[in-house]
Amino acid sequence: MEFVEIDLISNFYKIPKRPSLGQLEIFMDSSSELRRDLISGDWVVIATGRGKRPQRAVKKRARDLEYEKTEGCPFDNPQSGSNAPPLFVVQKPGAQMSEDWFIQVIPNKYPALAPGEEYDRTVGPFDVKSGVGFHELVITQPHDRGLPQFSIEEASLVLHTYRSRYHALAHEHSVRYISIFHNFGKEAGASIFHPHSQILAIPVIPPDVNRSFQGSLKYFEEKGHCVHCDLIGWERQQRLRVIFENNSFIALCPFVSRSAFEVRIFPKAHEPCFQELGDRELSDAAEALKETLRKIWAVLEEPSYNFFIHSSPCGKSLYFPHYHWHLEVLPKVSIWAGFEIATGIEISTVAPEEAAAMLRKA
Repeated sequence: MEFVEIDLISNFYKIPKRPSLGQLEIFMDSSSELRRDLISGDWVVIATGRGKRPQRAVKKRARDLEYEKTEGCPFDNPQSGSNAPPLFVVQKPGAQMSEDWFIQVIPNKYPALAPGEEYDRTVGPFDVKSGVGFHELVITQPHDRGLPQFSIEEASLVLHTYRSRYHALAHEHSVRYISIFHNFGKEAGASIFHPHSQILAIPVIPPDVNRSFQGSLKYFEEKGHCVHCDLIGWERQQRLRVIFENNSFIALCPFVSRSAFEVRIFPKAHEPCFQELGDRELSDAAEALKETLRKIWAVLEEPSYNFFIHSSPCGKSLYFPHYHWHLEVLPKVSIWAGFEIATGIEISTVAPEEAAAMLRKA
């Protein structure tokens, strides 16, 4: 069998030197753009032509009654099962009895890391470190009501709990970094529907976080000031991607968004460490987080999502004055496929400017 090679490429990609207005609109609607993150150096593809309508970037979360049911939920009454007694309890405002809790912090029943003997050794060419650390769950009492529906006072109690546990764990000898994160929905990796967050105190600085630290340091050494402060100042002038702002905090869709409707929440004042958040600023942080999640919840019709805190590492020797702590919120609007897995380059089908415009209105 003979094969005939036909050159279609040169004709297919031939673009007029001076396209008409109608042709230009077509090219603009289907255009893509690569944007490079100032801190990590990673490239991200903004490919708006792949998403026909931004509000359809994610399907409404399918109701899974078995997943959402209250009966048998291990977090409705954590101590009724085999969970350990609470490490930390926050009562409801005005509560009279200790059983009337609003937040409980308990050790994770299936920890990724646990207290134990520390060691470092080599196995062949590999470095090995003991899996010493702490893994805790932060459980809020309502089964079917979470941060998007909380009052500012309730959201403040959640951040207060994060801060309190951060202070308690940061002094542990084995701890170098504390990861605070929240998964909601199956698509975000939450095995239990009942809203809860997790705290992992670990003996190393995670690679992805370390890249952020190094990128921040590189910018500081070159420019003499904080990269995040510069970004915040630029975004406040642009006003294109800001979705919420109060006295102390600002929430925005980053110019280099890794996924559609990604939001980052920054304190306006430069502060490297989350645990140094003051009581007055804590309420503003809670309002910014609650409003961000409420807007995402409304626009994307109850999506699964993750959020997490990035902060300077623990210990005076690891204090990074150039860093600027913040929260990152990532709705689950897509999954990695062949291109993303093969290259590590993420594709967002909604431009952050358009996502921000929709979130501002919510």
